[in-house]
Amino acid sequence: MLFAIEDINNSTDLLPGISLGYKLYDTCGSIARSVRVALALANGNEAVSVPSEAPCTRPAQVQAIIGETSSSPSVAIATVIGPFHIPLVSHYATCACLSDKSKYPSFLRTIPSDYYQSRALAQLVKHFGWTWVGAIRSNNDYGNNGIAIFTDTAQQLGICLEYSVPFFRTDPPNKIQKIIDIIKLSTSKVIVAFLSHLDMDVLMNKLSHHNLTGYQWVGSEGWIFDSQTAEKDNNHILDGAIGLSIPRAHVSGIREFMLNIKPVNLLGNDMLTEFWEALFNCRFKQSPSSLENQSECTGHEDLSGLQHSFVDMSLMAVFNNVYKGVFAVAHALHNILECNKTCNFKVQLDPFTILQHIKKIEFKTTEGEEVYFNENGDPPAKYEIIHWQPTENGVVDFVTVGLYDASLPADKQLSLQYNSLVWAQNSKQVPVSVCSEKCPPGTRKVLQKGKPVCCYDCIRCAEGEISNITDSTTCVQCQPEFWPNEKRDACVKKEAEFLSYEEIMGALLTAASLFGTCMTAVVAFIFFRYRKTPIVRANNSELSFLLLFSLTLCFLCSLTFIGRPSEWSCMLRHTAFGITFVLCISCVLGKTMVVLMAFRASLPGSNVMKWFGPTQQRLSVLAFTLIQVVICILWLTISPPFPFKNFKEIKDKIILECALGSTVGFWAVLGYIGLLASFCFILAFLARKLPDNFNEAKFITFSILIFCAVWITFIPAYVSSPGKFSVAVEIFAILASSFGLLICIFIPKCYIILLRPEKNTKKNMMGKVGQKTF
Repeated sequence: MLFAIEDINNSTDLLPGISLGYKLYDTCGSIARSVRVALALANGNEAVSVPSEAPCTRPAQVQAIIGETSSSPSVAIATVIGPFHIPLVSHYATCACLSDKSKYPSFLRTIPSDYYQSRALAQLVKHFGWTWVGAIRSNNDYGNNGIAIFTDTAQQLGICLEYSVPFFRTDPPNKIQKIIDIIKLSTSKVIVAFLSHLDMDVLMNKLSHHNLTGYQWVGSEGWIFDSQTAEKDNNHILDGAIGLSIPRAHVSGIREFMLNIKPVNLLGNDMLTEFWEALFNCRFKQSPSSLENQSECTGHEDLSGLQHSFVDMSLMAVFNNVYKGVFAVAHALHNILECNKTCNFKVQLDPFTILQHIKKIEFKTTEGEEVYFNENGDPPAKYEIIHWQPTENGVVDFVTVGLYDASLPADKQLSLQYNSLVWAQNSKQVPVSVCSEKCPPGTRKVLQKGKPVCCYDCIRCAEGEISNITDSTTCVQCQPEFWPNEKRDACVKKEAEFLSYEEIMGALLTAASLFGTCMTAVVAFIFFRYRKTPIVRANNSELSFLLLFSLTLCFLCSLTFIGRPSEWSCMLRHTAFGITFVLCISCVLGKTMVVLMAFRASLPGSNVMKWFGPTQQRLSVLAFTLIQVVICILWLTISPPFPFKNFKEIKDKIILECALGSTVGFWAVLGYIGLLASFCFILAFLARKLPDNFNEAKFITFSILIFCAVWITFIPAYVSSPGKFSVAVEIFAILASSFGLLICIFIPKCYIILLRPEKNTKKNMMGKVGQKTF
């Protein structure tokens, strides 16, 4: 401060012709003493004087106060002098609470508010992936408010505090022991220390006694750049510490100024006299602090070779803040007094006017640094990120590894440039401090009951769901056409399932269908070859050939059920099946009626065959079949079958099937087939004991019985079969019923035709009938 005042007083550009006076007070960190001095200054009981023989030309009224260093005394002073509007410009009070202008209207500072520092510390912790941390704070305004803001920001960033304990250097041993026990029992490996350097020194000393090494410390600017703290860390408690510091600065000439200070040049300065005696362990003549065994101070001792914090330029950033505060007051006075080459001495000064002008000032220091205050009286928030790196000789090297600038966009405020950092216990790996390990893709987080959000279990995603990011809180349902892979971290396209010709089941069914078709063709050839024999003619050869044709269509229509469903195949398979089976049953029904009519015709006086001759037989088959055709046309017109992707039947596959469209149409087709089959079965059952050598009615009864049994068992099997197996069941029912009709009705005839030709005579065909008749 003295250097800044001297700079201003020697300047011809700033306040020309005016000399600033000052008065120095040492509050010794006492809040009570700070308030007492502030009240005395506000009441005008203490004059501000120039250490010069020239008298002041202005009343001894305080225009501004530079200080205090700590937050709590600054809060007290700002509260007291607020009503007097005396500007209070602090160089080191960082508590965010002091930005409240409704409580502290006259407070300004040249060091950023802890609001920004706390947020920056939270972002720094987040950057290294530390989500489970402990916190120790100074039990004062500085520490309590700083950690409060850090906690709020940490929660927003997903960081949890395992503990947050207050500490003050005068705490009793039992309270300090509790803090040590908390640290020992904790699982977090990172400690955020929002402490002053005095508190940190005491705490570090206590931790050293318990050998609490291996923790990663994250520090506030209160201690992270303090060389004395680093020197006292003999047990390497703080090795690898990282934190925020005020940006390094350079004030030209201050080192030379400090080295040239001599008490003989500052007569009457009791504080400097006492300091000089302590610095060189000597005494001035008639000094109240002198001891008998001390040498006499000359006042010309050399400071340049002294190893002491007084000449330690690592504190230049703090010096610079003081320097800027004094110059801010000077620029405000310069503007009020309308100084150019000279100043207007007629302007009446008062603290309120000076306060308003300080808030509006904007200037650059001789080093080019821009100085101004925002609406809260705070400067721009910029910090250096400092990392403690022990050197070979045991001295800690404060390495700048990054910057934090609150004026930049949120994603660019924190920037780190480093190649390799040495962490606690000389580790090259970034420490890990989490309550629970990260949940890999394919799982989701489930909070542990009664614990913070950072403590969770990793639960595998449910069936049909995935998570493709680490630490996912939810699992996402796959789209209907997709299904999770084995790890459940990606959705893969479901395999389409349908009954194809390439697979074994499809190939076997195709072979069976073609075999049935060939078998029917062979039977048709045999019947055609022996069409004039009695056994073929006796069974209505025209209906037999029509039945063989319909059976051929029945065998072939089963092929429409195999392969990928399409719009045409879906419409064709059900309608072709319905029409061909009705044609088939109609032929069987016609043959059954022919048998009955033939028996009636053989009775004396009966002429029933003229009412059911070949023409009537053809018309009956045509009529029965046309009814089914009409049903199918109505079904296709109103709501036809269509290709459908079934996602629900089998979860990890897409079943390609044919939806029925109108279920009424489907069951009408089946119901009509069942009605004809039932009617045919009843007639055949009535004719089963008719006297004939061939027993045509018995074969028809047996074939229709097989047909009905197949289709009755088909319904529950079809409903309960999943996916392509339901199609296979339907094909099997078609083939089984077709083979039943073919084998039961035609194979016995082929047996007689080919192997027992002696029975293929008219006499043999009519033998039993004749016996019965007579």
